[in-house]
Amino acid sequence: MEGFFIPVLFIIFFFISGIRIIRPTSRGLIERLGKYNRFANLGFNWVIPLVENVYIVNITEQLVNAETQEIITNDNLNAKVDAQVYFKVRPDEESVKNCQYNVGNYQYQIVNLARTTLRNIIGTMTLKSANSERGRINTDLHSILERETASWGLEIVRTELKEIDPPKDVQETMNKVVKAENEKIAAIDFATATETAADGQKRAEIKKAEGIKQARILAAEGESEAIRLVNEAADRYFVGNAQLLRRLETVEKALSQNTKIVVPINSELVNVIGDLAGGIVPIKKG
Repeated sequence: MEGFFIPVLFIIFFFISGIRIIRPTSRGLIERLGKYNRFANLGFNWVIPLVENVYIVNITEQLVNAETQEIITNDNLNAKVDAQVYFKVRPDEESVKNCQYNVGNYQYQIVNLARTTLRNIIGTMTLKSANSERGRINTDLHSILERETASWGLEIVRTELKEIDPPKDVQETMNKVVKAENEKIAAIDFATATETAADGQKRAEIKKAEGIKQARILAAEGESEAIRLVNEAADRYFVGNAQLLRRLETVEKALSQNTKIVVPINSELVNVIGDLAGGIVPIKKG
């Protein structure tokens, strides 16, 4: 009985020691005597102890820091550059095999590739353009890493340029330039606003002057029309009678003061009064 129990324990131990559980965040490669044999999927897997080995590969998104480095820009300025790369191993069998058999330590390789790529990209740019075109640098870095790591079974999720720091004295100069440019823009905006206000006031004054001019023209036209009507009336009723009208006014004033005036019957003034007043009885002599 004891001789039977020992082999059973050995078989149980042998079976248990060969159990491998693969979590959803990983995939596995099973090698037999140093040679790739099969792909370990999720869940339960069994390998032959001492003969087969399982190499677990993480397929979740990972982050590597490209580490800070000094890069000489196209305008011969030193800049401290730091970037991060987010990547993951594709979960299919071929990609998992490639990340293990086509490249050694792909995390380290990505870091060095990212550093070299950044030097090539930023080295062709001025410091000012590098600071203002970070999106372009990220896009170019991502594109190059994606292309270069295609045979590694990796997916470059995204790249992020963390910082581009120039030397302290250069940064101070750049700050002064930016401040001067901002002040210039503010001065231009103020001048434009002032010019716009002045132009508006000028147009208002012109409209006001035009209104006054038009009013004066209308008033002059009114006065001219009134004079024209008076002249027409004078021409119609009093042409050639101005002196006679003056004499009549003299008689009217004398009569209003009860002054007795003897007017010859054949006098021209009597005739005028008669014409204008409807007739006067003549005063006879004797």
